[in-house]
Amino acid sequence: MAKNKRLTAGYETFDRNKVYSLAEAIKLVKGNARAKFDETVEFSMNLGIDPRHADQMVRGLISLPNGTGKVLRVGVFARGAKAEEALAAGADVVGAEDLAEKVQAGEIAFDRCIATPDMMALVGRLGKILGPRGLMPNPKLGTVTMDVKGAVSAAKAGQVEFRAEKAGIIHAGVGKASFDEEKLVENIRALADAVTKAKPTGAKGTYLQKAALSSSQGPGIRVDVSTLLASAAQ
Repeated sequence: MAKNKRLTAGYETFDRNKVYSLAEAIKLVKGNARAKFDETVEFSMNLGIDPRHADQMVRGLISLPNGTGKVLRVGVFARGAKAEEALAAGADVVGAEDLAEKVQAGEIAFDRCIATPDMMALVGRLGKILGPRGLMPNPKLGTVTMDVKGAVSAAKAGQVEFRAEKAGIIHAGVGKASFDEEKLVENIRALADAVTKAKPTGAKGTYLQKAALSSSQGPGIRVDVSTLLASAAQ
């Protein structure tokens, strides 16, 4: 009930039919983040793609310049020296067959999954569990790698994975409501630039179509896509 009241009050602070500049939208989002916790600022983009076609998939990783403000739990499939390297780098759970058994039992204590190449035969058997959760390691995303230290450090530093959903929408957390406005601007523009660079060859027409910004429990505010990219910075 309290959340519904906050939403109703939030919608009264702006014109729902108006498209706001990125800076204006951030001010409105911060002003409407009134929960008792530090709400996540969530950003979404509608892309002119059809992800059902292989040549129109959009996916990648971006290290946001100011991090996300979220503590990411990292799981690593590795053995021996690489397992020790992962633990030293700050991985939360590390293992091989033992970790696979936990995953199969529904015990998934991580938000990002990294694996060394030699572990993919084992990890591949977990595809039906990890895949739907967006946790399957992928060499194109740098999550299947021998550089375990670098991958774990990047994930812990605020690296964000973006992936277009069925409707061509990308959604990601880009910081906390407590962040300075300029830090949120930098993070959002870094993400928008990365998505733009990941434009697939099969995409036709307008690529960045719509964008919106909200906090975890706040109303969504439409954002002018022309103000998203770094080239729009004043």
